[in-house]
Amino acid sequence: MTIILFLAVLFVLILVHEWGHFIVAKKTGMRVDEFGIGFPPKLFGIKKGETEYTFNLFPIGGFVRIFGENAVDADDAKNVGGDISRSFTQKSAWAQTAVLVAGVTMNVLFAWFLFVVVALMGAPTVVEEGTQSQDARMVVTEVLKDSPADKAGITPGSEIVGYGEGDLPLLPSAFRDYTSSSEEPVVITFEASGEEKTVSITQETGLVTDDAAQKAIGIRTALVETVQKPFLTAVVDGSILTYKTTIAIVVGITSLLVDIVQFDADLQQVAGPVGIVGLVGDAAEFGFASLL
Repeated sequence: MTIILFLAVLFVLILVHEWGHFIVAKKTGMRVDEFGIGFPPKLFGIKKGETEYTFNLFPIGGFVRIFGENAVDADDAKNVGGDISRSFTQKSAWAQTAVLVAGVTMNVLFAWFLFVVVALMGAPTVVEEGTQSQDARMVVTEVLKDSPADKAGITPGSEIVGYGEGDLPLLPSAFRDYTSSSEEPVVITFEASGEEKTVSITQETGLVTDDAAQKAIGIRTALVETVQKPFLTAVVDGSILTYKTTIAIVVGITSLLVDIVQFDADLQQVAGPVGIVGLVGDAAEFGFASLL
């Protein structure tokens, strides 16, 4: 299921990106020969006007084929007396630049749209202890690989509904204090994928980086509640979040490139397609809004 979600996410993001190139190329008078959904080999196509809309075998994105984009097309057309005025290479520098940046621009606008939608429909939001409502849940936000909690089957997105003996508070601070001080294995009841489970976990030392002697089970928890926002607030918050996220991405990539040049890059922080699959799966565990 996670692989299917990953392919769906990748398909939508690439499709939005290519649509940006497509619409700006059309608006600047370029001839678009093909808008492909998925990657070849081609299954079938529909010709509308001068553009063929093709549906291809591999559903992992799309592409736009603009006349003259590779310069060879324009040269061939010129040799046979064809019209090259609408080729990519014959348009002004600003038009070419607009087409090139349209893809990533559409990705940013799409991100803003999704942020607004999530705020309107209600997104799981981490709240501080003392500010939570009665609807707040204690949710597992991170599980350390090969830790006791990981081996016991606790996954990100699981909700802790009880632990220890008696009616202990469902607060991250109280839970952390209990797991680090208990002399006995910790009994935890949690819900995941609509199923409730109870497990007994023996704590280990060496899991907390700043205190190797502290006992822990290898999870991070937080209070989470669903927060819905009115339309104008959602638009403003979505805009702010889009700006901050875009800046963070630019700074992150720039810092990585600088560190690579200086031979100081932490490549363990870089994820390829397999890592992205895992991130998509983790997000989906928290619900549709988190996946968006």
